[in-house]
Amino acid sequence: MIKKITPASSLKGELTLPPDKSISQRAAIFSLLHDGVSEVKNYSQAQDPQSTLSCVQQLGAEVKEQNGTLIIKGTGRKNIKTPDKDLDCGNSGTAMRLLSGVLVGAKISAKLVGDESLCGRTMTRIINPLEKMGAHILARNSAYAPLFINRYEPLKPLQFELPIPSAQLKSCVLLAGLFGEELTQVIEILPSRDHTERLLNLDQKVVQDRKIISASLADEIPNQSYTIPGDFSAAAFWLVAGAIQNDAEIKIGNVGLNPTRNALLDILDEMGADITIENERMEGAEPAGDIIVKGSDLKAIEIDPKMIPNCIDELPILSVAMLFAEGTSTISGAEELRHKETDRIMAMANMLNAVGANFEEKEDGLIIHGDPDFSFSSADFESYHDHRIAMAAAVLSLKGSKESSIKDAESAAVSYPGFWNDLEDLSTS
Repeated sequence: MIKKITPASSLKGELTLPPDKSISQRAAIFSLLHDGVSEVKNYSQAQDPQSTLSCVQQLGAEVKEQNGTLIIKGTGRKNIKTPDKDLDCGNSGTAMRLLSGVLVGAKISAKLVGDESLCGRTMTRIINPLEKMGAHILARNSAYAPLFINRYEPLKPLQFELPIPSAQLKSCVLLAGLFGEELTQVIEILPSRDHTERLLNLDQKVVQDRKIISASLADEIPNQSYTIPGDFSAAAFWLVAGAIQNDAEIKIGNVGLNPTRNALLDILDEMGADITIENERMEGAEPAGDIIVKGSDLKAIEIDPKMIPNCIDELPILSVAMLFAEGTSTISGAEELRHKETDRIMAMANMLNAVGANFEEKEDGLIIHGDPDFSFSSADFESYHDHRIAMAAAVLSLKGSKESSIKDAESAAVSYPGFWNDLEDLSTS
């Protein structure tokens, strides 16, 4: 699908975001592991969480919907079923990586498959520690899905120091560890998303600036009954869209404000964005609130590489903010972007090239020479079937003087099915 985007002179209104994908997928998987019934409100209808939900049903979870709430009867750790067909993870790296840990821990033989994009993403980071725990994993070219997973020997405990800040890798090892008699520990040097630790109430301690998270069979899997907050990564597009538009006031309700997810708020604050947070509260184990953003005068920023794991998904839209900021901004230490749904550094560079931006591409990021008065006529954007690139290009398109187009715009539905409707509702041409 090619989407045509008309420039906007103002952005005004209120939005309700799609539910958080990361929390939704964990809610489904952890409800499977819980020996009892969980009631999950506001579960995401996006493709990735639906793929995960389908997989947990194949593994034995009973799922029904009642008045917008998912009622999930879990199997507990002892009664997970061997699936009678392949577990199709679709485009979801979270599903494939976290379920790999569950399968290894539960000693279930299964095949994990995914779409072309997912099968192009390396799985060596999870294969290596899982094999040390006793798994036998066959992968295409020893690195890529489909993954054939078995475990014949006893589960071995593991002390695993994360080589990179990765919530999916961390969660994979911890989920396998939940099935072990002896303690498995993940040692985290730089912080990554902590949804798994929060939702499973795992033991955590900090030793010499390193976080150590532990998991074993002794951990009780909590009931997963809570309301899933709105996806902060989805809010990011509107935060930038509002900040770079001269005439803008957007209110975004029920946004997840997990401190390991919202570095973008600190970055935009440092850039001078006019953002306020109201009605802060807790939704289960997760903080949430309402955010208001208004048109702002932005200045350039050099992002500390230590902050990159906390804003990795927001970097495509952040590059758009940098384009309209006064001065030269720098993204570095973000080589992980080259291993996402597409090579996102390449995709971001091509997005900026399409409008004639002044920037340099680096192996691990971008240097963007911004200008509040930057202008362009129109552009034809390639999304590379990447939802975040498609939506970032849409926000950028609003600043043109003529209609722009985005190829394969339907990819936005991976995380934000209602994005195009919300864009139309906010925009005044």
